[in-house]
Amino acid sequence: MAGVSSSLRRDEVIELKGNSKDWSNEDHGSPIFDDYDVADSPWGNTNTDEQDMQRLGKKQEFKRNFSFLSALGFVSVYMASWEFVLVSLSVGFNSGGYGGLFWCYLTTVTCYATIVASLAEMESMAPTAGGQYHWVSEFAPARYQRFLSYSSGWLSTLGWLASVASSTFVVTTQIEAMINVTTPDYIFKPWQYVLIMIAFTVITIFFNTWGAPFLPTLETFCLFGHILGFLVVMIPLLVLCPKNSASEVFLDFQDNSGFNNIGTAYMISQVYVMYCNLGSDSVVHISEEVENASLTVPRVMIWSYVGNVFLGICMLVTMLFCLGPLEGVLEANIPYLLLFNNTGSPTLSIILNVILFLLIYMGNITALATCAREVFAFARDKGLPFSSFQSKMDPKLAVPTNAVYVTSVAVVLLSLINLGSTLAFNIVVSLSVLGLLSTYMISIGCVLLKRIKGEPLPPARWSLGRYGIWINAFAFLYSAFIICFACFPTNLPVDLETANWAPLVWVGVIIASIAFYALYGKKHYTAPVDFVEGRRAVDDVLQNQKDLFMVVIKNLEQKHSEPSHGPTKPFLTPFVTHDPMKCWQTLSMMIKRTESDLNTEMFAMLDQGSPQDNSALLVLVLEAANGGGHTIETVRVDLRLVSSVLASWVAKGDNMPELQAQATRSLDGVVRTSVRHSLS
Repeated sequence: MAGVSSSLRRDEVIELKGNSKDWSNEDHGSPIFDDYDVADSPWGNTNTDEQDMQRLGKKQEFKRNFSFLSALGFVSVYMASWEFVLVSLSVGFNSGGYGGLFWCYLTTVTCYATIVASLAEMESMAPTAGGQYHWVSEFAPARYQRFLSYSSGWLSTLGWLASVASSTFVVTTQIEAMINVTTPDYIFKPWQYVLIMIAFTVITIFFNTWGAPFLPTLETFCLFGHILGFLVVMIPLLVLCPKNSASEVFLDFQDNSGFNNIGTAYMISQVYVMYCNLGSDSVVHISEEVENASLTVPRVMIWSYVGNVFLGICMLVTMLFCLGPLEGVLEANIPYLLLFNNTGSPTLSIILNVILFLLIYMGNITALATCAREVFAFARDKGLPFSSFQSKMDPKLAVPTNAVYVTSVAVVLLSLINLGSTLAFNIVVSLSVLGLLSTYMISIGCVLLKRIKGEPLPPARWSLGRYGIWINAFAFLYSAFIICFACFPTNLPVDLETANWAPLVWVGVIIASIAFYALYGKKHYTAPVDFVEGRRAVDDVLQNQKDLFMVVIKNLEQKHSEPSHGPTKPFLTPFVTHDPMKCWQTLSMMIKRTESDLNTEMFAMLDQGSPQDNSALLVLVLEAANGGGHTIETVRVDLRLVSSVLASWVAKGDNMPELQAQATRSLDGVVRTSVRHSLS
């Protein structure tokens, strides 16, 4: 045939390739695997982990040294629900009183569980450190995925950065609270806040760099400390503090917020409750360090949420019974210090403060690790300036140390804002809740849209099943609902000090992400979906006009009579002048020259439309009705419908075992052939 070199030999013509060029010559195990067989890998991967990483098109750079227990500790100490019930939830007493806050807590954590479950399922589909911005890229409509993914990456990265800075500020205020036990009128000066925050940041860097190999062990100990600390704090409070009545705790509804509407106040309180229970997705960003991640991480997310919510409810009830009259609480500068002082022992109050401080600081270590992984992942996809620097791994520690340093420097710079105004600092870090919630809503919305359209989703080992569409729908609507009330001020009337500046910061970040996308991201950002399921291989082939690239299918169990884009007529393909018929002729010529016995009745080819919509052209070769010649029918199908079907290469000769082994090692079971030919 014209255009095919006449000097082809068997060992030159056939080049077997896997699903991704970066992985093509490595053994990744059989596609039929046990859930938890540990692969022979220096990274500690299971076979499932290796399959997931190859499907996502990512290189394994982390060591998988987090087990279920250490990962559970990682996320539990960051969430620290019972700790933040004491430290942060008291701001909600204005909006509903004791009874309002209690019932608001129950309803909010129940509704928020749908968001956690939706995120857990997406994590099982795509267990990657990128988290939400990756999920948006993979699940969003093709037309919008690149921009939505980039914006989600910025919102998530800056949201986590704000969370790290905020939690560092919280532990600094705890130092001040401990001093206030014996010196009630002492107040930190701005420069003292800054220096203490910098000191905590430097210490936290150590745990996330040189101490990183011991981080899983530390997180396991922190998990037990989290549970033991709960008992050590709660029992003395229940024994020593005077008690409010049950009617005051459960039935006393008050609105001291200035809205003069208990319903509005109740809705606003949900934001404070959610702040105490955010963070179950922190473990998502270390999923490339967790063994058997596609199953372990979703389970960790659910169990950490259930456990923290339970402890949070218990501590909330304890606090409401032991705080004393609501009027005194509303006037207190540090309500939880009032609670500890109700024990009647300054020494015990200091001890309880120290326990609370240590546990929340342990959460800071998790927060920095989470944010650094998010920065690393986003930089790996060239979403941030100086991406090559921020995505560099330390080869000895297997930790993105540069991302840790960049995140820490950013926290220090944010802390300097306190020198001018603590209000300004609080305005900046208020992005945390809105930033993360908006990424939840976008990613859940993308999956919901695919379910509504009936489009296929990647397999999930932890799945919502037939209830997925309803859980996703409620989670999406509830996210939007909370975002709305997160923009309300805490109290009325509003002045410069009491205004809620979070919406302004949130909108500012969105505008900044649009500007960055136009100036930088549009040119440099590589959307994660480009690496998924051979997409990158498609792009590489189309950029190299000298490769005739075909996917040869031995058997296709399901025929697709309804094409996604309608029947396709023969057209000019990236294979220069080869239409489907000529591709079949080329394939037949290759078979003849190599003495292989390939199935040419059905095969798939990649064309110019493949990178745009992740599709393939399914080619059916039929004998003419009169017995003379052949006819070609083509149907455009989703690439996953082709690559998900196990296929094998059947050939004659002594190399049959090797060819079969190569087909088995290809994660989707498809063998691809590359035929070099002349373009003349």
